[in-house]
Amino acid sequence: MMMEVRIVEAGRGWQWIVEGFRLFRQSPLIWIALTIVLVLMWMASLAIPMIGPLLFNLLSPVLFAGLMIGCKALESGEELELAHLFSGFQKHASQLVTVGGVYLVGTIIVVGIIFVVAGGSMMPAMPSRPHTDMQAMAAALRSMALALTVGFAFYIPIIMLIWFAPLLVVFHGQTPVAAMKLSLKACWTNMLPFLVYGLAILVLWFIASIPLFLGLVVLLPILICSIYASYKDIFSAGGAPDRGNPLPK
Repeated sequence: MMMEVRIVEAGRGWQWIVEGFRLFRQSPLIWIALTIVLVLMWMASLAIPMIGPLLFNLLSPVLFAGLMIGCKALESGEELELAHLFSGFQKHASQLVTVGGVYLVGTIIVVGIIFVVAGGSMMPAMPSRPHTDMQAMAAALRSMALALTVGFAFYIPIIMLIWFAPLLVVFHGQTPVAAMKLSLKACWTNMLPFLVYGLAILVLWFIASIPLFLGLVVLLPILICSIYASYKDIFSAGGAPDRGNPLPK
């Protein structure tokens, strides 16, 4: 089935966050619990050298799809449950893992690019003279800044590929390749609202981080819900996201 990608106004980027907050406040405690469980799973994956982070990145679209199914359940007047986090494993799991595989490979390539661009200056040898030491440190910082900038430039298309892909797989039965191509198109044609969205997130992230990062407990689930809002806005034929109406199947 052909899907229409809507081009929305730049201001919609902020409205996605507003819509995300609306979804969050329908079931705030469960959203916070879901986010904490997800963060704990990520932290547990870090305890397993190499394999843990790779596996988490591979399965992240499956978990993310479960959260989006939870968003749709709330929109349909159903209860949000902790079980929604794992509901992506019940259907289209292999397709979602394929999306995760593309994300994983892309992330590895970006990390490799960062190391290549930075070169050996990422860990410079410590010279004996302080003056030379400061010069080496300044050179290393410049190299690292360049490497991170180049890496970020390569990472953005990967994010665009997978931003909507899990939703298009679970809600519309798209193949991984078709879903990622459509996600890339949707993000590319809506760069302005995504720019507004990204800038708003930076400001909110800074504010939420001030009290010992405690505000992130609320901000993270709001951002998760905002992704669903962006999906409804860009792929809904009816214009702006419906308020209280279920997404058409």
